[in-house]
Amino acid sequence: MRADAFLAAAEALPVRSLREIVPSGGIVVVAPHPDDESLGCGGLIAEACARGVPVRLVVVSDGVGSHPNSPSHPPERLRSLRESETLAAAAALGLSAEHVAFLRLPDRFVPASGPEAEAAAGAIAAAARSCGAGALFVTWAHDPHCDHGASAAIAGLARTLLGGVALHAYPVWGWTLPPATEVGAPPRGARLAIHPHRDAKAAAIAAHRSQTTDLIADDPDGFRLEPAMLARFGREHEIFLEIAP
Repeated sequence: MRADAFLAAAEALPVRSLREIVPSGGIVVVAPHPDDESLGCGGLIAEACARGVPVRLVVVSDGVGSHPNSPSHPPERLRSLRESETLAAAAALGLSAEHVAFLRLPDRFVPASGPEAEAAAGAIAAAARSCGAGALFVTWAHDPHCDHGASAAIAGLARTLLGGVALHAYPVWGWTLPPATEVGAPPRGARLAIHPHRDAKAAAIAAHRSQTTDLIADDPDGFRLEPAMLARFGREHEIFLEIAP
């Protein structure tokens, strides 16, 4: 199926409640980079926290690839900044810092297999066990970013370790795929209405100031989320695709 048709169908998936998507147990959100959790799952996290559903957030990469040439923010400082932004974002969504883990794999070089990937999968599985998770949520494997695809593969390894926990994918950069890209079978899954949490989600995204403002202005190759991308994630639903075992 072409990406344009797939994503249009994804935007028409049925609207379901959190407990229809995850009938029991907690949830683990796997974010390739600091900010993906807020963009793709901010409403989900806020809804779960509001309903007392246990949540764990696992951030896979160290995030230092966003501004690789900044004199003012060398890797160690940038990593610290991005982690503090993530904790602020989590707090805006109702998630405490103790439930956020940073795996610190190298941004732009997250492995999809091998010992490091297996160790990351083990960390995700441990987070899932700690909250009795009924489901994992990770970026879509077709997102056109190497770390997003690798994180999807790692979450798949974690699912195997957990013995069949449900796995759901959330598109982030998938929305930018060329329309004719082939992405496989039609989507299965659901949309979650996040209207009650849109302000919290907006605050969480805004907490990632290094990615949404000119906070780091000394790297001509530095990354910044464009207004159109931010508008995409300000809508009233989040999309979660069912990933078959």
